[in-house]
Amino acid sequence: MPRPRLQAFALGAAIILPLLCVPLVGSSFVVKTLTEVLIFGIFAMSLDLLLGYTGLVSFGHAAFFGVGAYAAGYLAKVLTPNTLIVLPLAVLATAAVALVIGFLTVRLLGVYFLMLTLAFGQMIYALADRWTAVTGGSNGLASIPRPQISVGSATVLFEDANAGYLLVLACFLLTYAAMRGIVRSHFGHVLAGIRENEPRLRSIGYDTTRFKLLVFMLAGMFAGVAGTLYAGYNRFVSTNDVYWTSSGQVLIMVVIGGAGTLVGPVLGAAMVLLMQNFLSSATERWPTIMGLIFILFVFGARRGLFGLLIDLRTRIGAAVGGTRARDESGTRG
Repeated sequence: MPRPRLQAFALGAAIILPLLCVPLVGSSFVVKTLTEVLIFGIFAMSLDLLLGYTGLVSFGHAAFFGVGAYAAGYLAKVLTPNTLIVLPLAVLATAAVALVIGFLTVRLLGVYFLMLTLAFGQMIYALADRWTAVTGGSNGLASIPRPQISVGSATVLFEDANAGYLLVLACFLLTYAAMRGIVRSHFGHVLAGIRENEPRLRSIGYDTTRFKLLVFMLAGMFAGVAGTLYAGYNRFVSTNDVYWTSSGQVLIMVVIGGAGTLVGPVLGAAMVLLMQNFLSSATERWPTIMGLIFILFVFGARRGLFGLLIDLRTRIGAAVGGTRARDESGTRG
């Protein structure tokens, strides 16, 4: 195995194995917190496909999270809680909504795209608030059954927090692998070209509108996956989950973590959720503090947490390399 692949495999194992062991050694609070981090990590990575890799700033991304959550919750209550049925149907519903919204928005640029995605997001919010027969309206959709997997007569139930965590972890790893494959493919390189210089891509024959529509739909689908998992985990979906503040929160996760990295948005989701839980219990002014932290990252760490970690690793590597060079020089002397 080539050395870079061996290093990547070792790094992946070093991250995945501790996550698999969390239910064995972690408390219920730790398990539930990590479950929420993984769900919102998927949500943040889905937005990163638009923001970090394509350069499209969407302010209505929570609409797809909410559509997935509402669709999954409703199907689990009236049809079946079988995740093998609920998840594909909820993702298809989200893909259909994302396709329609994307068709009407991706031809716009800059602030016009941002404002139109915000408008469509608020339309989905209004629909969720008024369609009480499906969504429960302002009371929310409650008593959603826990997810389960049924194949024939065999059924696996995810009743406790540990089982639910393992289900979310499996979905997280699969979606991360899928998004990593997308951004490393020729399609992903075209998305980066759109972000850097869309007119140039058009001049050499690329239909950039088609590529933007496809990535918009894919981002919506992955957000729908996060929404589906959230409905099973939380057992309750409310209109707050599709409101513009939820879109703003996931946007903050991506920026703080590091746009255009996939791993960065997951780190951003962890930081935002942990700090939000801590600060909200410590002071009523926690939104102001979160805003100040966001401003500090925008001005002082534009590559986010992931960029800071890369810089730290580079400095440590340089320091270690310098020490080795001095030792070798002293030995030769």
